[in-house]
Amino acid sequence: MDLFDSIGGDSPESAAGAGAPEVRAAALRAEIARHDHAYYVLDAPTIPDAEYDRLFRELQALESEHPALRTPDSPTQRVGGKPLAQFPAVRHRIPMLSIRTETDTEASGALAFDARVRRELGLKDEDPPVEYAAELKFDGLAISLRYEDGVLVQAATRGDGETGEDVTGNVRTVKVIPLRLRGEAPPVIEIRGEVYMRRDDFERLNVRQAEAGDKTFVNPRNAAAGSVRQLDPGIAARRPLSFFAYGLGDTGEWTPPATHGEVLDAIAAFGLPVCAHRAVVQGAQGLADFHARIGALRDTLPFDIDGVVYKVNSLALQQRMGFVTREPRWAVAHKYPAQEALTMLRDIEVQVGRTGALTPVARLEPVFVGGVTVTNATLHNQDEIDRKDVRIGDWVIVRRAGDVIPEVVAPVVERRSGELPRFVLLDRFPTCPVCGSHVVRGEDEAVARCTGGLFCPAQRKQALLHFAGRRAMDIEGLGDKLVDQLVDAAIVKTPVDLYRLGVLALANLERMGEKSAHKLLAAIESSRSTTLARFIFALGIRNVGEATARDLARHFGNLDALLAAGVDALQQVPDVGPIVAKSIAEFFAEPHNREVIEQLRAAGVHWTEGEPQGTVAGALAGKTFVLTGTLPTLTRDEAKAMIEARGGKVAGSVSKKTHYVVAGAEAGSKLDKAQALGVSILDEDGLRALLNETDTNG
Repeated sequence: MDLFDSIGGDSPESAAGAGAPEVRAAALRAEIARHDHAYYVLDAPTIPDAEYDRLFRELQALESEHPALRTPDSPTQRVGGKPLAQFPAVRHRIPMLSIRTETDTEASGALAFDARVRRELGLKDEDPPVEYAAELKFDGLAISLRYEDGVLVQAATRGDGETGEDVTGNVRTVKVIPLRLRGEAPPVIEIRGEVYMRRDDFERLNVRQAEAGDKTFVNPRNAAAGSVRQLDPGIAARRPLSFFAYGLGDTGEWTPPATHGEVLDAIAAFGLPVCAHRAVVQGAQGLADFHARIGALRDTLPFDIDGVVYKVNSLALQQRMGFVTREPRWAVAHKYPAQEALTMLRDIEVQVGRTGALTPVARLEPVFVGGVTVTNATLHNQDEIDRKDVRIGDWVIVRRAGDVIPEVVAPVVERRSGELPRFVLLDRFPTCPVCGSHVVRGEDEAVARCTGGLFCPAQRKQALLHFAGRRAMDIEGLGDKLVDQLVDAAIVKTPVDLYRLGVLALANLERMGEKSAHKLLAAIESSRSTTLARFIFALGIRNVGEATARDLARHFGNLDALLAAGVDALQQVPDVGPIVAKSIAEFFAEPHNREVIEQLRAAGVHWTEGEPQGTVAGALAGKTFVLTGTLPTLTRDEAKAMIEARGGKVAGSVSKKTHYVVAGAEAGSKLDKAQALGVSILDEDGLRALLNETDTNG
């Protein structure tokens, strides 16, 4: 479809010929609003970003040429406005009252609310159940949106319920909030709801804040509230805010539907986002079931909630029940157990993972949070500790969501007494607390790691699986479950122990049997004879993949020469830079790793030596390729094999030494880096042409 067909015109010429820029501007506003609703509210984009940008730029140009066409509901007016000295006060025509909170977090809380409602309505036990609307209690900032003749004219915070703050300039930047309502809008309508921030948007915002040297936010609610109450709309526009509508304020002469559930349907029809997690239920059991169902979903939601809300569904019954001390009798917020709590950070220790990563762990004064007592929480890595400025002895906010590992969110700096010492992982743990090997941290890495890969008990299972892999020592039949059994039974501690296994030790394992044991032992025996490149790769040296292992074998020719090489010598190998060279040197400098290597040689593991440097044949000898994205017909392994068959090398990362990047669909940062470095880029057809050319010339 032609772009102009989609917005009601025949062509650019007919639009121009009509001589009515106001008609064109109105059509563009309507079309962009429709696409905004599809993208931001329905999560179902209708046109590519480039097409949307073209429409938007055309409208900007029209409004620039004809300023009178710039209307309050134009999408170009979402961003902008001068910073304010303060927010003007707004008096709510209908107060924004809070609702009562049910602190009983069990099903009995729902039953208690239903019992109160039935008493207020004078219902007997034999009377039918009350119908309720049940929805989520969002953890954000309450906002009232006033639309007049369908156009957003004012947005205000709740404030004290009677008077709030005018935050219209900031709220206009929230893409999910329409500047003009869809359909037949009433002359006046106020829609109440919650501005919030998704968890993934919150994490990305904090990363950007930290990179810019700005303060980070403690949680999504604080980030959302701080963004809405930001005096500079330009800053607010850069914050990733969302919105859910949940009710009405002033409706003028418009008569709302008869039930709250129908009110939410009407609000959605006006083009505002209404959360899909809502239901109309019958009686106390319906409320309790909804509370349990949402509780089970809570941790999978992309945004934070701290409970659910129950409302008598009939608006007539709501009016009949009325209010008590400024709280409606017909509604309640039913909470869940708190997911954040305050406690003391007593110490910081580390856990060593399967890949050797050292993760800092906070040892806490026991605190009840998320339904359990928490004594430990993750601090992720040194960068996170530095970013949050967490120190031993701090009072900290701890968060636990469902089965997710508890984490330290932030320190409460105001409660810090004196100058507490900073935690530096490499100073506290220069060696691995599990095996005693040295701990290192790469220049561009957030994680510190143990260098005792072949020896460290914490890395044992991962090291064995890698060692036995198809592209390493190729021990068929040695998979995850068997490795788990061998390690858990203390039968195998290092790869050397594989070559000492006997039939009896294996046959006694669960689901093994004598026949399978003999088959595995045959595979282990076969693996004793390999190539130097495979053996180097099997060692599991960080940053050393198959291609680098082949280059090392080819360059040094034998293992002893490689073991003796320093960082400078290692960097003479093609495509081995300072980071990779440092990883290799650190691995071989660890006595535990050298001991395992010598034991493997003593156990009869042997290999053909690498080819002497400079003897590589093939038309692509000396050429380095990087593969990225998905090729139309070739798998990555097939493309790699074709390149290597002609003497080329396939590397894992792009550098100045890269000759070609072969890019397929969804190519990522490697393609960007190649373009920045001026590296030649090929698609699959280009690769095939290059390979055919080398075959012909060869």
